[in-house]
Amino acid sequence: MTGTRRLTRSSHDKMISGVCGGLAEYLDLDPTLVRAGYVVLSILSSGFPGVLVYFILMVVMPQD
Repeated sequence: MTGTRRLTRSSHDKMISGVCGGLAEYLDLDPTLVRAGYVVLSILSSGFPGVLVYFILMVVMPQD
């Protein structure tokens, strides 16, 4: 399975649990950009759904 990418939590670029860092690695984006986008989406969605999705991803995504 050479060349396949897996969505995993980042072990070297993490602030809380590595979810945004892992998404940034998977999408080949800057981790700061992903974190800023997550914060904006969380604020626009009243905060709670964004926090809930983050905790779900923290449990579901395997560690790198």
